[in-house]
Amino acid sequence: MAQYKVIVVGASGAVGQEILQVLEEKKFPVGDLKLCATSRSAGKEMLFKGNTYKVEETTPSSFDGMDIALFAGGAASKEFGPLAAEKGVVVIDNSSHFRLDPEVPLVVPEVNPEDVKWHKGIIANPNCSTIIMVVPLKAIYDAAGIKRVVVSTYQAVSGAGAEGISELTEHTKAVLAGDEVVPAKFQYQIAFNLIPHIDVFQEMDYTKEEWKMVKETCKIMHDDTIGITATTVRVPVYRSHSESINVETKRKMTAAEAREVLAKFPGIILEDDPSNKKYPMPLFSSNHDEVFVGRIREDNSLDHALNMWVAADQLRKGAATNAVQIAELVIKYGCLGKR
Repeated sequence: MAQYKVIVVGASGAVGQEILQVLEEKKFPVGDLKLCATSRSAGKEMLFKGNTYKVEETTPSSFDGMDIALFAGGAASKEFGPLAAEKGVVVIDNSSHFRLDPEVPLVVPEVNPEDVKWHKGIIANPNCSTIIMVVPLKAIYDAAGIKRVVVSTYQAVSGAGAEGISELTEHTKAVLAGDEVVPAKFQYQIAFNLIPHIDVFQEMDYTKEEWKMVKETCKIMHDDTIGITATTVRVPVYRSHSESINVETKRKMTAAEAREVLAKFPGIILEDDPSNKKYPMPLFSSNHDEVFVGRIREDNSLDHALNMWVAADQLRKGAATNAVQIAELVIKYGCLGKR
């Protein structure tokens, strides 16, 4: 089997560490591996397949001779992504910088794998909440069409990185000890609280996170006629996002048909047995690559609509796993170094 030269940018962060784990678990054909990050992380040692690698500071020369660059997100994508692509490296980027660029494919492998083929050096990984939503949406879209989607998210603190994780721990300890809670990463106390505010507010008082779900979904699905409205909420859960999704279909789809369609769709685990208290939860979807779908029921207020509840690990399927799956497609379709 052919081996490939892979560079992970942002390797020391939460997503970067997950990328390394997924590469190892999936036995991705890594020949040479280079780990890069900011100067603050340079010199840190990390393990991959039992071998120790030293993190290097990312520079323009970091990409010389590499085949695939997996960017974990952040400012490095804008600075180094185009440069890496110019050197013939296929860039798979987790930041939001390139997602809505019409020249850049935005890919979820279960939904629009063929889009990988028209890349011009950069392929974007969608927002984590978007990825988690579009997998089940695609199954329903193919079977019955979609007119409108109403989604509310319940997003784990790890979506805000390592600082979000530590802040939930610190706030929880402070509340239980009766000490003062000092928010830093989040706008308010996150322990024992919900914050309906992720990223900055933009037009119509929707947040950037909410607009990502609207605009990215239409691009991935290749359908600008789908009406989408979103409310994104940060919750005191460490890992794995959940979403409540209401889907208005073009033709009536029963709950039974939806279960059948969703159960057969790649990347989905159907967990829908309410009589036995079986439904998706972050507790069980964490550290898995699939999107868990349940609480499927027909909308009692609208004839052509369904409700469902989904949960998925946003660090894996919402970021690292999706990126590695894209890299697998690049190899499968033979479009390495494509201009």
